Amino acid sequence: MSDFDLGSPQLLALSNGQAIDAFGFLGPHMDSGKLVVRAFLPGALAVQTLNASNGSLLAEMVCQGQSALFVAELPADAPYPLRYRLKVDWAGGNQSELEDPYRFGPVLGEQDVWLLAEGTHLRPYEKLGAHPCVIDGVAGVSFAVWAPNAKRVSVVGSFNQWDGRRHVMRFKRECGVWEMFAPQVALGDTYKFEILTAQGKVQLKSDPFAMGMQLRPDTASVVRGLPPVKLMRPERAKANAHGSPISIYEVHLGSWRQHPGNHWLSYRELAEHLVPYVRDLGFTHIELLPVSEFPFDGSWGYQPVGLFAPTSRFGTAEDFSAFVDAAHDAGLGVILDWVPAHFPTDGHGLRQFDGTALYEYADPREGFHQDWNTLIFNTARIEVRNYLVGNALYWLERFGIDGLRVDAVASMLYRDYSRQPGQWIANAHGGRENLEAIAFLQRMNQVVGVERPGAITLAEESTSFPNVTQPPESGGLGFHYKWNMGWMHDTLRYFAMDPIYRRHHQNQLTFGLMYAFTENFVLPLSHDEVVHGKGSLITRMPGDEWQAFANLRAYLALMWAYPGKKLLFMGGEIAQRREWNADNGLDWHLLDQALHAGVQRLVRDVNNVYRHFGALHEGDHHHQGFEWISHTDAAQSVIAFVRRLPRQTAGTSSHTQQVLVVCNLTPVPRHGYALGVPVAGQWREIINTDNSVYGGSGVGNGIVQTEAIALHGQAQRLVLNLPPLATVMLVPVEPSAEIDEC
Repeated sequence: MSDFDLGSPQLLALSNGQAIDAFGFLGPHMDSGKLVVRAFLPGALAVQTLNASNGSLLAEMVCQGQSALFVAELPADAPYPLRYRLKVDWAGGNQSELEDPYRFGPVLGEQDVWLLAEGTHLRPYEKLGAHPCVIDGVAGVSFAVWAPNAKRVSVVGSFNQWDGRRHVMRFKRECGVWEMFAPQVALGDTYKFEILTAQGKVQLKSDPFAMGMQLRPDTASVVRGLPPVKLMRPERAKANAHGSPISIYEVHLGSWRQHPGNHWLSYRELAEHLVPYVRDLGFTHIELLPVSEFPFDGSWGYQPVGLFAPTSRFGTAEDFSAFVDAAHDAGLGVILDWVPAHFPTDGHGLRQFDGTALYEYADPREGFHQDWNTLIFNTARIEVRNYLVGNALYWLERFGIDGLRVDAVASMLYRDYSRQPGQWIANAHGGRENLEAIAFLQRMNQVVGVERPGAITLAEESTSFPNVTQPPESGGLGFHYKWNMGWMHDTLRYFAMDPIYRRHHQNQLTFGLMYAFTENFVLPLSHDEVVHGKGSLITRMPGDEWQAFANLRAYLALMWAYPGKKLLFMGGEIAQRREWNADNGLDWHLLDQALHAGVQRLVRDVNNVYRHFGALHEGDHHHQGFEWISHTDAAQSVIAFVRRLPRQTAGTSSHTQQVLVVCNLTPVPRHGYALGVPVAGQWREIINTDNSVYGGSGVGNGIVQTEAIALHGQAQRLVLNLPPLATVMLVPVEPSAEIDEC
């Protein structure tokens, strides 16, 4: 080998970390009829090539001058392709045997390459990222990363002393993916991708498809196995359906409850404590604020860097999977808050991933989110759409998640969202709609519907964008549910008002019924309503302590009776006084006080009534499931309506299909208040938020008999005692019915 040119471009490029096609130079190659093996091993003193089958010596490798390149010329009769190992004597006295990554072929098949290039690979996470595997009898990890504009990409980690010259990846130009098999890398190893940009800058990036990441402040990716597929349980699909009762308990895992010293509970501890608590309160689903790995605690997960990695704050992916299983075993669904709208600017994340605006729009008028100082996914790129759609399927299929609540949909739909004139770029038709984001949402929902029937998606969408919950083939976005932000804002404003002024604002209670059935709505009292100086729910209620609690109880019961699925953020059920602080657990000691315990009991009771009576949930999205009895008595701040089964699901009995809901939203009890009702006979009170067991004054009705007097367009009437600042629910009593009073 004495004639080897120490100034060759290949050697200089390897030594300087500038090698573009390392596979074309390193490893075994036929060179002028000779079989030559080259290995670049910084820190090595001596290297031998061994037969991988029996460990016998094939050749001593010769170091090329003072470089780290070792070369061996093998006998002419050596088999090709060659199976060999490298025996290395390292500076410092250590010795090891290594598999040479450059002797292995591509890890991506031709079909994978073209599906990735077309953006039609439904599960790109099965090919991209890091995957433990065995090739040619050798255990290792296959790595693949999309970085089409990079000059060179290497995988680096503790297995190669974070030296980007050791594992330079192979470029598949057709799909812009760099890939290689790294032998002897194992589960639990940390890694990153070292990217040499076209501008000559070297940057370290976490794996966009990493299934594990280090806990902040460390930022390396961690090799994890692909979680097994979980089939959708039939009972879970039924529980997610439009006609089913859906009552969601929204949770921030880090601050629901903590160990002393503000230490988090683990996923498995949450399975032990949170799951039975939610089940006991009668909720049907748990919704988790984002659990995809994120660097900054204060973002609550809404600025994720590792979309495929459950946050390591609470344990491993296996631990998280066990939490989901525990919820399902308890009859609870699990919904994840999912963030495909934007991502943070952290240097180890997706920003300028290969030296160009790869995942984000290049123009800041399209790609920079001014509200959150984040970057906006460029859904015009098929690879970015595929990345996000694949991520949705990953959580649903690999962890058995029941649904995805999609964050900040409104910010995706409009190019001028939160922008002044001149700060945004119109679409191809000159409009403000983000056509590519709309197409992405439609495709995501379509793919979820086809590939994971029974799973649901829920849109946090705060505008009047049409047909959010209509199917894509009908021109809709394809979501199953939409958060009813208008209802939330109107009712919160109403209940925060002194009752003396409510008579002038009754429309804030009634206006929502003008559009209640235009979409499939969820009524959200979410985390956003108890932060940033807004105060907690109880502190927003007017009046003295008794009146504040009465108002809150009346509000919660009205919410459970109103058309739409339900969502309550943790702490609301115990009337937490402090504004939510993600650094601290909830104030569980408040349950030692009767009024706080009373709110919790009410939430349990309204959940049980909501689940028990089909009229309160089967008609959530049908106008036939709702009828006003009286909404014009603004002078006394009284409203009354009936919930019933929609016509297509109603049976032959007229009794159990009706729930009468009456709200008296002043602190004045109203005795002898007459209301028309649709069914003759006895009506029984099943919820009364003024019940003394909740901390109320005890004004109630028990069982009431109708009178054959027409009123409010009904043939019968009831005469009721309306408790102060209270919501009551009554149902007709059938002769054989046994209904427990709550």
